[in-house]
This record gives sequence, C-alpha cells and structure tokens, in this order.
Amino acid sequence: MAGGSSAPTGVSKERAEQYQGRVTAYVLVACIVAAVGGSLFGYDIGISGGVTSMDGFLSKFFPTVYRHKMHAHENNYCKYNNQGLAAFTSSLYLAGLVSSLVASPITRKYGRRGSIICGGISFSIGAALDASAQNLAMLILGRIMLGFGIGFGNQAVPLYLSEMAPTHLRGGLNMMFQLATTLGIFTANMINYGTEKLRPWGWRVSLGLAAAPAILMTVGGILLPETPNSLIERGSEEKGKKVLEKIRGTTNVHAELQDIIDASELANSIEHPFRKILEKKHRPELIMSIFMPTFQILTGINSILFYAPVLFQTMGFAGNASLYSSAVTGAVLASSTLVSIATVDRWGRRVLLIGGGIQMIICQVIVAIILGLKFGSDRELSKGFSILVVVVICLFVAAFGWSWGPLGWTVPSEIFPLEIRSAGQSITVAVNLLFTFAIGQSFLSLLCAFKFGIFLFFAGWITIMTIFVYLFLPETKGVPIEEMVFLWRKHWFWKRVLPKDLESSKNGAE
Repeated sequence: MAGGSSAPTGVSKERAEQYQGRVTAYVLVACIVAAVGGSLFGYDIGISGGVTSMDGFLSKFFPTVYRHKMHAHENNYCKYNNQGLAAFTSSLYLAGLVSSLVASPITRKYGRRGSIICGGISFSIGAALDASAQNLAMLILGRIMLGFGIGFGNQAVPLYLSEMAPTHLRGGLNMMFQLATTLGIFTANMINYGTEKLRPWGWRVSLGLAAAPAILMTVGGILLPETPNSLIERGSEEKGKKVLEKIRGTTNVHAELQDIIDASELANSIEHPFRKILEKKHRPELIMSIFMPTFQILTGINSILFYAPVLFQTMGFAGNASLYSSAVTGAVLASSTLVSIATVDRWGRRVLLIGGGIQMIICQVIVAIILGLKFGSDRELSKGFSILVVVVICLFVAAFGWSWGPLGWTVPSEIFPLEIRSAGQSITVAVNLLFTFAIGQSFLSLLCAFKFGIFLFFAGWITIMTIFVYLFLPETKGVPIEEMVFLWRKHWFWKRVLPKDLESSKNGAE
C-alpha cells in the first residue's frame, strides 16, 4: 500500500471463519423497516404508467396526447409519443441522479440514517406537490422533489442492509429492498386500478398516496439504529461494538469488529473517495458499479413497468383491462422476488443472473415475433394472442424478479471496501437513474421507431449482460463484506488487472 508500513492498510487477512453470531429479531426488524425505502422507488414506477394512461390526467396536462389517444386509427406504436409526457416520467430520475451524488458525503459524514430521513422528507414534499398540481410546472417540480427522495433512499438503504446483515444471509436481507420495490409497484398498480374509476380526479389520489411510504421511511430512519460500520467509521467505536453485539446476538464479535476497524482506519485516511475509486486497485469495483446498474435498466424492465398500461392499450386492451394486466405483472414481480430471497444465499448470485438472463432473452424474442407477425400499425391483436403476450411478458417479469431486479442492487452494494463504499454506491445509483432517465425519455420514441423491434433491442442487451456475468463477475455468496477485496485477487481476469503490489501485500500480511 502507498504511504509505507505505518499507513492504514485496511483488511489485510481473511477472518471469515471466525465470524460469530446468529440472525436476531433486532436485525430483521431493522432491515424490514429500512427496506421500506425501496417501496418509494417501486410505487413511483408503478404509479407513473397508470396515471399517464388516465384520461383525466392527460386532458389536463397533455391535451395533445389525449387527442391522439382518441383517434382510433392513429399509428398504434406512436400514439403516445410525446416528449412532454416522457419528461413527466423521466424528470424524477434526472433529479435522483443529481441527489444521489449529493447524498454520498452526507451518508459518509452523518451516517446511513441521515440520508434515509432526507429521502423520506423530500419524497413527502414531492407527493404533496403532485397531488395538488394545478399546472405542468407544479407537476414537474413535484416530480423533481420525488427524485431527490429516491436519490437519497437508493443511495443509503442498500448500504444499510448490506452492513446490518450477517454474512451468510446478506443476499436475502439485502433483497428486502427489491421486495419492497416490487410490492410498491404492485400496490401502485392496484391503486391505479381503483382510482381510474374516480374520474376525472382519481390521478390526484394515486400521486398523493406516495406520501404513505415516504412517511414510513422518515419515521423508520429516526427510530432505526445506525450501522456499526458507519458508527466506527465516524469514530464511535464503543457504540459501534455495542450495536454489532446486539444485531449479532453475541458478545463474541471480535473478528468482524476487527475487520470493520481495519476498514474504517483506511476509510478515514481517504479524503477524496470519488478520486480513490478511480485508482487501478479499485478497477473491478468501478466496472461493476457502472455496468451492473446499466445492464439492469437495459433489460427493458422499466419500460414495461413504466408504460405497462400504455403498452397494453397500444396492443388493443381496453383502459381497465390494460391497468388490470399491469397489476398482474406487478404481482408476478413481487412474488418472483421471494424466489430470489429464498435461493440467493444457497445457489449464489451468478446462477440466478445467468439463468434469469436466458429466460428473459427467450421471452423478449417471443414477444417480438408475435407482434411482428400479428400486430401492425393500424390493427389490434386478437384476444388469444393478446393473452399470450401478457403471459410471456409475465414470464419475462418473473425472470427479472428473481435475477437482475434484486441482484442489480445487491451485488454493487456488497462489493465496495468501506473507504469507497459511499462513493461507489452513489455511482451505482447515479448510473441506474441516468439510464432510467434515458430509457424513460426515449422509450415512447423508440417504440414508435423500432415497433416490435424494441423487444429485440433489449434481448440483444440481455445477451451481452449474461455473457458479462459469466466471464467477469465472481461469486460473492458467503464472503464477508469487508473481505470482498480478496475475491478479485483470485479471479482469473481481475487478478491480471490489479496492481501486483496488492498480491505481495496480501501474502505479506498472511
């Protein structure tokens, strides 16, 4: 390590076998409450698509889209193509991108709880603005405040879960975030199904109810304990030790505590974590923090969830039927996440990511073939083929729900050493929201231009990401979060990329 033998070196030896403790009720409650932060993200994804297909909402804010929608013979693939409507959906994610970078120093200096509380308050304000919006400017301002809330929440909650969870159950507990996200999507879809009947103001109820998970997240942030990693990093070693003993249910936490202390000493010697993550020794983590969230969005899932009602209406479903179909996809997503929670710490991350990728590719290709052969610019799908498309889309959503959905967040949140953890998570969230924004803003235009080829476009990306995981992502199952650095040194590719002095310093420590 640079700086000589007196400089902090971080975790220099593997102590995983010495870790003690059990799953306590305390850590389960803390993780469940913290994971509510994921429901903010999910609720918004689910609510946006439903609201943008409601006539009352469109006629008030997007009259041009409303008029196009009323034209039965309009080009099916293009009738919702409007940049203003796309901006309503995607402005939130651009605001989230900016706030996730602001959240990094707050999460590091003031703890994970501080960012969780900031996120809840911002989201509550955004929900109030959107529910009472009188014009497009007020509506977009509300979306921006929601974005700030999501940026803070998505930055802090996955870190909180990874640091609180015991090593052998870290994958499952971390996925509570994704489970909350999927339940948020499902809840939003069911609310949209009900409020669609409250014409013309039902959309206000849908947008306003976003305040409910935001208030839960704020109260949870106030009541939750801080993570031992964050406490020790900020100098409260004794307090961190007490929290660690409480969440592990034993006083024999020396090995895990020493790993956290070693990591904290190195973290506190780093003044500029964003500069630090660019160093060659952190190249694997940097690559994963960029590519995992990028690939997660390029599965095409957000397009299907954002615009599920619009997509189904485009295929010829009536208004209520399209909202019902999207509610079904939300339920499938939530239930399939439970499969991942049950299997991730038994089968590992790689098996789920590769298996899910293969299933998604097959589903996207089948949908493209059906739409290409049976669905044109001015004709609708038959009832039989419409049902088949919904079934295949549900299989696609299920595959995402037990693979890239939860693991797109879990893997990045567990691989960073403490000195770059907050910065690394900020990059992950920022990249995720950047691509969410880009796809959200461009999807309706892409649908208009590519038509059924949009599904082949996403299938191509899923093929690339599946190969990427097979070649470059090592298995992180059962590896303590502060000892993840040793994993890269053993990997066939990354050990060639990492500086040689890391290997010698490892051998010297052992």
